Amino acid sequence: MPGRRSHFSLRSAREVKRGNVSSGSAAQSSPESPSDVLKSADSEYRALFKRNKRTWEGTLVHHLVFVCAILSILTTVAILLSLVIQSWGFFSQVPVWEFLGEARWSPILKPRSYGVLPLVAGTMLVTFLGAAVAIPVGLAAATYLSEYAHDKVRRVIKPILEVLAGIPTVVYGYFALTFVTPQLQRIFPDMLVFNALSAGLVMGIMILPMVSSLSEDAMLAVPNSLRQAAYALGATRFEVSTKIVIPAALSGIMAAFIIGLSRAIGETMLVTIAAGATPKLTVNPLESIQTMTAYIVQLSLGETPHGSLEFNTIFAVGLLLFLMTLVMNVMGYAIVRRWGLKYE
Repeated sequence: MPGRRSHFSLRSAREVKRGNVSSGSAAQSSPESPSDVLKSADSEYRALFKRNKRTWEGTLVHHLVFVCAILSILTTVAILLSLVIQSWGFFSQVPVWEFLGEARWSPILKPRSYGVLPLVAGTMLVTFLGAAVAIPVGLAAATYLSEYAHDKVRRVIKPILEVLAGIPTVVYGYFALTFVTPQLQRIFPDMLVFNALSAGLVMGIMILPMVSSLSEDAMLAVPNSLRQAAYALGATRFEVSTKIVIPAALSGIMAAFIIGLSRAIGETMLVTIAAGATPKLTVNPLESIQTMTAYIVQLSLGETPHGSLEFNTIFAVGLLLFLMTLVMNVMGYAIVRRWGLKYE
């Protein structure tokens, strides 16, 4: 009996173990429940939807940016075509060498003359006066904000400086006419009410935020490792600023200068109000002059018949002004490409 009982117990244990294994295999091979299937499908759908959404958003943004780029190009081309087509009527009657070479500009009063040099000289005179103010002061302000000023001081001074960029140019014009000119007349009694000096000085104040902000951005792009290496060699802060940072950021600083000069060349209301309306080939800043933009405004507000030779002078002057600013911008781009430094 004991032997039979042991044999039966061993046999029962084997059957129980075999049953457990078979039941486990059946449990592993049993299909998933409907809720698990729904959860798996939902997670796969969500992942697919996110991927499609990212793809759709990327495609939409790509096309929007492309359309904006094409619109800017088409706008520039349309402006250039308008100037060229309208100027063709002028240059078909007035030779180009007469337009660019003669020193007298009188398209309305007789005897008529179409030499644009007085307008170009007036424009460049005001621009150079503005540059004489904006370039040294703007570079000094950028150097201070980048190398000397504390973060708290920079956060206060820079917004105040950039407020100047938001002031309308008409306000600058009347500021030059009613405040700057009377102060200068105390120093130069023979100065006229409308003169190039006051317009040029206020022009420099107007483009100062642009020059200083762009120059500061170029200086901040210089790696701190260059500064720390110079300090480790015993250089002073002034030496680091003038011999390390400014030369390293020279391409960006030059680009800022050229952009500021281009802005000064195209300025209209300030010079129209403060500089006068006398086309004169002179380098004397105390005299009244007329810039290219001021002439366009003057003739546009007059009673010149549309389509006449006098009216087409607007587009000839505008085309020349467009080419001048284009050359300035190309020069700035070339300087950045030629001497620009990229830091990693």
